[in-house]
This record gives sequence, structure tokens and C-alpha cells, in this order.
Amino acid sequence: MISQPYKLYIERTDPTRNMARFYAMSIDATLFGDVCLTRRWGRIGAKGQTMTHHFEREHDAVVLFLDLIRLKRKRGYATVASGRRSS
Repeated sequence: MISQPYKLYIERTDPTRNMARFYAMSIDATLFGDVCLTRRWGRIGAKGQTMTHHFEREHDAVVLFLDLIRLKRKRGYATVASGRRSS
């Protein structure tokens, strides 16, 4: 069982470069008791791509979740006001 909800939606936009990207992550429990980290990314307004990682322990999923947040923030991704979320 997941101890707390882990969900994130961030965007990176730059009109001068015609860039409008999103990145979303969540950690959820599977039916079999494992933990899975689901990542989605792509152009805002498009379906994008999905990748799922399966873990036996929640701790391992959280470590990857936090590492990915750190990397995305370095690249310019930022949280969006809840009313403006496009995806």
C-alpha cells in the first residue's frame, strides 16, 4: 500500500523556440501488491509517450521519482497553476 499520493505534472514552454512540453508522473499500487511509477511526456495537447517502472518497494519508486523531478527542474520544467493544466 502506498503511504501517500505521489503525483506530479510540470510543463516547459518557450514560445521563441515553439516549445510546449509536459511531463507527468505518478506512483500507484498494482493489483499484485507491487508499486509502479508511471511517466508520461510529450507535446502539450498531444497524447505523448508512456513508460512504466515496477518496484517491489515504495522507497525505490520514490527515489526514482525524486531524481526525475530534480532532472526536469534543471531543464526548465515548472509546475502549472491547476486551472491551466492542458493534459
